[in-house]
Amino acid sequence: MRKLLLGTTALAAAATLSANAALADVSIAGYYEWKYNSRSSEVTSLDGTTYNSDSEITFKFSNKTDSGLDISLTTEMLSDGGDTTIDEASITISGGFGKVTLGQNDGVGDNYGIAESDIIAEDEAPTQVSATVDTTSDLNLGDLDANKVIYHIPPIGNLTAGVSFTDAGEEGNADSTGYGARYTAEAGGAAVTIGAAMNSRENATKDIDSSNIGIKVVSGDLSFIASQGAYEANDEDRETYGFSASYKMANGMTVGAYTVNSEDDKDNGEEYERMGVELQYTIASGLTAYINIDEYEYTTGSSSSTTADEGTNSKLTIKATF
Repeated sequence: MRKLLLGTTALAAAATLSANAALADVSIAGYYEWKYNSRSSEVTSLDGTTYNSDSEITFKFSNKTDSGLDISLTTEMLSDGGDTTIDEASITISGGFGKVTLGQNDGVGDNYGIAESDIIAEDEAPTQVSATVDTTSDLNLGDLDANKVIYHIPPIGNLTAGVSFTDAGEEGNADSTGYGARYTAEAGGAAVTIGAAMNSRENATKDIDSSNIGIKVVSGDLSFIASQGAYEANDEDRETYGFSASYKMANGMTVGAYTVNSEDDKDNGEEYERMGVELQYTIASGLTAYINIDEYEYTTGSSSSTTADEGTNSKLTIKATF
């Protein structure tokens, strides 16, 4: 009798799981990037050639409740050689009230800020030794993928906005709050988007504040971005300006150009400048090649703990998406 009861219970549980699984839409996506980098640098440890790779797999489950709510679970897992860390994992609940995301994810600034890198596919800047300036005008989130609460309001016409909060723990820790908004309009046949975002993180000596504002114009195959970023912290007062443009050609190629300038007013004369070009070529569906060539210069100014550098960085990236 006991065996029959256990067997019946197991069958009922399996049937319930099967029924629930049937209700959910499941998708799996991923990408793998292989990179060859050649750098000419005044810093010996940075000069030379390297191979690198980057890979990620995304699992997404979505469902619709009887009451009309849309529920989804998204988990992003790093899948490079020897690295299986969970990058982001969160649930999202959306309906007429807007959208709420709970879990490990970027703050809302990632959705609303506009930076020059947004239309450049392989936008990583050459790293600098101990530099305290920024290499992009993008928002410095501060809390990255920490566990947080995110809320996006329902769109009001062409306006979207959101807020996020990260509770870092006990009193005195680095709680973080982010805000962001975007407005899109049409002007002369072009789509114009204005975006702004900020993030503030508590700190014992001085709160860390980061902000971004930018404008993006898309007219046919031509896109253009102008943006400004700022970062304030203890002994840090940075301003960064970025500009970029890209053009999609009929032969499957996209060309882009970009420039970034960043200064730290607290360290008089500390400055980073970068300009570069990018060529994207679609080899086949899901397979793309990118070539980036950057010229950069970093000057230390009054900063005594950094190392000046200038040079050229060339990179070939082969990316497969699934």
